[in-house]
Amino acid sequence: MRIKNYLLLLSCVTLLASCSKKIIQQKTSPPTKTTEQPKPATQAKPQVITDNVLVKKYTALDYIDRFKDISISEMNQYGIPASITLAQGLLESGNGNGSLAREANNHFGIKCNVDWKGKTILKDDDMKDDCFRVYNSPEESFRDHSEFLKRKRYSALFELDKNDYKGWAYGLKQAGYATNPQYAELLISIIDRYDLTQYDKGERKIEKIKREDKVLAEITKEIPQEAKKEEAKAPVAMKIYEVKQGDTLYSISKRFAITTNDLRILNNIQGDDVKLGQLLLVSK
Repeated sequence: MRIKNYLLLLSCVTLLASCSKKIIQQKTSPPTKTTEQPKPATQAKPQVITDNVLVKKYTALDYIDRFKDISISEMNQYGIPASITLAQGLLESGNGNGSLAREANNHFGIKCNVDWKGKTILKDDDMKDDCFRVYNSPEESFRDHSEFLKRKRYSALFELDKNDYKGWAYGLKQAGYATNPQYAELLISIIDRYDLTQYDKGERKIEKIKREDKVLAEITKEIPQEAKKEEAKAPVAMKIYEVKQGDTLYSISKRFAITTNDLRILNNIQGDDVKLGQLLLVSK
């Protein structure tokens, strides 16, 4: 009986030992090796360019530095004060930020005429879809500005000294270059504000005589065709608005689709205050 019980106990111990070994083997089996999948590369977001993004915005000083050389060059060739050319460009292009300057390189608002053979762009101005000239570069616009002034109505201005910016400012207004009654004062204000006379240069009497003879001869040559050109293109128009009760600079800017910054530049305004009855230039 004892032997039988002993054998039974031995069998149980053997069975328990076998089960424990299997459990240990399961616990100590090496873990399954997994390969980490590489994360997909993150693609850069496409850069969106709109009319108001990545567009160079000129300050007045940027504009002057950019175009002073071409203005001096035109002055030396034709006698138009560099200060006048720069002031007109600043005023009429909104420091080069106006739509015509950005889209058509047109810095002086010069419209098409019957013999203009270059590219054109349509913009609402005096009338809907007025035709304006398109230039390949801003410098081409500055050169055409000089050519535009070489006509009979402006001929007396070329007899002025080429550093007589006030004579030129009042002469342009008197000759009908712009309809704004304050046009001459606006030009003079810009010239004085940015010290543009530093780019003007006087000339000796003999130099002035030679320049006058050359330019006036070119103007005389063009007189037979000028009548047709004058019929096709009116003087540069400038819209004037009288400030009414309740108007703010912002509300005026919205009414005429022009930025408040452009209104400040065009009217030489430092802050946001406007006065009842004040006349504002509201076109570029």
